[in-house]
This record gives sequence, structure tokens and C-alpha cells, in this order.
Amino acid sequence: MLKDEDRIFKNLYNDLGWDIESAIKRGDWEQTKNFISKGKDWIIKEIKDSELRGRGGAGFPTGLKLSFAPKNVGSRPHYLVINADESEPGTCKDRDILRFEPQKLIEGCLVSSYAISAHTCYIYIRGEYIREGQQLQKAINQAYEKNFLGKNACGSGWDLDIYIHYGAGAYICGEETALLESLEGKKGLPRLKPPFPALVGLYGCPTIVNNVETIAVIPSILKRGAKWFSSLGKPKNTGTKIFCISGNVNNPCNVEEEMGIPLKDLIEKHAGGVIGGWNNLQAVIPGGSSMPLLPKNICETITMDFDSLIKVKSGLGTAGIVVINNDQDIIKCMARIAKFYQHESCGQCTPCREGTGWMRRMLDRMVNGEATYKEVDLLHDVTKQIEGHTICAFGEGSAWPVQGLLRHFKKEIIKRCHEEPLIKKKSNIPYLIDQHLLEKDSA
Repeated sequence: MLKDEDRIFKNLYNDLGWDIESAIKRGDWEQTKNFISKGKDWIIKEIKDSELRGRGGAGFPTGLKLSFAPKNVGSRPHYLVINADESEPGTCKDRDILRFEPQKLIEGCLVSSYAISAHTCYIYIRGEYIREGQQLQKAINQAYEKNFLGKNACGSGWDLDIYIHYGAGAYICGEETALLESLEGKKGLPRLKPPFPALVGLYGCPTIVNNVETIAVIPSILKRGAKWFSSLGKPKNTGTKIFCISGNVNNPCNVEEEMGIPLKDLIEKHAGGVIGGWNNLQAVIPGGSSMPLLPKNICETITMDFDSLIKVKSGLGTAGIVVINNDQDIIKCMARIAKFYQHESCGQCTPCREGTGWMRRMLDRMVNGEATYKEVDLLHDVTKQIEGHTICAFGEGSAWPVQGLLRHFKKEIIKRCHEEPLIKKKSNIPYLIDQHLLEKDSA
């Protein structure tokens, strides 16, 4: 269990006040000028030494990412972009940071912007987060009033302006290059990489894109030291993490804990246990809906960190833990997730545009007991034809939940299958096409 003195987000439940005066009492904005005076190389080295990995899902080393920004500023300005497009089902950690700990994010923006030579920072907020955006804007205004932002921010000699940009509620804009396209006023379609945003990003300028939680923990690392942060958690999986626990639990919650905490401890001690008791547990999605689910036998011993979850063919992702008990139809749960990904696909890549529809239709038939045995293997083939064949990671995100279902609950699917399709064939059209849609169109 994480000690209270090691908590970074002390106001996660808004017990101590979200305003700037309350934040200063908790230690925010304490040594900011001092950090900047030590120079860009010192800041980046401290973050590298802390082994902080991105908290947005991919887990890329943050210090390394910041170091990708060109050292010298040419004719093109540098930008810092904060990804607050928190659209992953089961995830709401950034939301509470925006509402209750906004000054940690704003202070992190100043330090990180200085480290990459950026004078402008954009915070791209999910379209549905209207209230959170309003709260953040108030916090930004308070920071300007204190001269913590703007010209000579914090008396550091560095100028920084922060602007909020609202998205329109598209999941795909959580992907960093789609986010940049949307920020430029275009459709949120992911870009081909290379070139990478660190060299050719927003408006064709060097840009670093990072998640809210990642940037918000940087000031605490600089204040307390890289050694302190790296002493928490496990090697290469250091520090603390906000875990979002939802689904069939008695007390859904967000909780900050050490990386590497057992999943069972999170559910039992913080979320009040599984509804119906631990023995009623069926599966857990450990990192937001795009990560493969884990059955109960793995959940008994698994620890919540990047490397442990990769070993069991899942992932930490955003640490959005969705608990599914035996009262739920597991195939129906995955069919619903597949429907979500079909709806949110931007349609740019054929494997994803077409494959998400195939997966959703086959899973719907499996839910209704209308599928054949052949479709079980075909469904796996479709996921493999999507995975690794798209511009961005959305393809993997849509295929992995289905692969997790097939890996751990294949017997459940087979029980509902038949030798021959129950839906009548129409002319020469293969039964794999959604016959319900055909009947609807012909009516």
C-alpha cells in the first residue's frame, strides 16, 4: 500500500480544495523558478533517471520523448501539446486531475515547455469534458494572475502561454497525430509516421505530445528527486499510478497506488470487492477497453505494471480496470466493445474500416447463438488481418479485446455455435454478411 507521504495527487477526491491557494499550501509552485534555473538538460536527465513512462497508454519513456525535441530553435517554433482527450472506456483519471489538481498539470506544462524550448502549450480536452474544461480555464486564469504563466513565468525568464482546445468527442483524436490534425482544424485522421511529431508536428513544427497524468507528475519528481520516484513501484515500472476501477465492484473509484500493486488488492481493498464476492469474478479488463481481458485465475496473482501484463498477453494501458462478474454475458460484453470500435474507426485504413464491422457482426451472431463453428477461427483471422496493418494503433485496440475473448473464453463461444448457419442464405450472398441488414435494406 502506498504511504500518504508518497502520494503525488493529495486532492484526488477534492477534500483539500482545487483553487490555486489550496494547491500552493500542498506544495505546488514551490521551487519552479529553481528548476528552470538549473537548465533544460538537468530537467530531462532527472525525468530520465526517474524512469517515468507515459501514463496515456503506450508507456513510452517520458524523458526520452522530451529529449527528441530539437536542441536549437530554428525558424519554426516548438509546441507542447497535452492530450486530455480521455475517451478510453473505463478511464477517468485525467478528468479528476483537471477538476481537482489542475495546478500540478499547469506547473508541469511550464517546466516541460521550458525543457523542449516551447513558448506555447495547447491542452486538447475531450469534447464531453465541458465542466472540466471550464474548471481548468479558471485554474489557468488564477496562474496568470499570480504571474506563474505569461511573460517571465514564475520569474524564471521563460515565457509561456497555455490555450485550451475542445475536441468534438472522437475517440480517434486520442491518437497523437489525429489529435494534431484536429487541433489544426482538420478531420482527426492519424498521420503516417515518420515524420514524427517531435520534428514535424503541429503546423509542421517540432511538437511533443504527452498525457495529462504524465506531465502532472513531473514537478513532484523534480521536487523530491528521481531516486525517490524510482524507489516506488518496480524496475522499469516506477512511481505511482492512478487506477480507475469500475464495473461489477461495490465501490467504483479512482485511487493512486504504486506501480506493481496486485490487481486483487486494488479490487478488494480499494473498490470494496467484486459484487457477489471474489469467487463471483469472471474476468477483468486491466487497462481500458482496448486491452485484452484476463480470466479469474490470472487475476488472482497478476500485478499491475507494464511488463507483468505484457507477459500474460494484455497491457496496463490507461489502468482503466473494468471488473466483469459471472452475472454478465462475457460474449455480449465484448460484442458491445466491438460495436464501440466499429463506430469510432476513422475509416482511413481498409483493414480497420472493414474489419471492425466484420468483428461486430460475427460477435452479434455469437451472442444470439446464430454463428457456425467455422466463424470462431474466422473471427481470429479477421483480428490478425487488422492487427499490425493500420496507420495507427486503433487497429490493435479494436482487435485485442476480441483476441482476449477467444484466448480465454473460446469454450463459451463454441457452446453457442452450430454446424450450419441458422440465418437463411439469400441468393449467392455469403452468410457472413449481416443478413439482418440485408433484410432491413430490402424491406
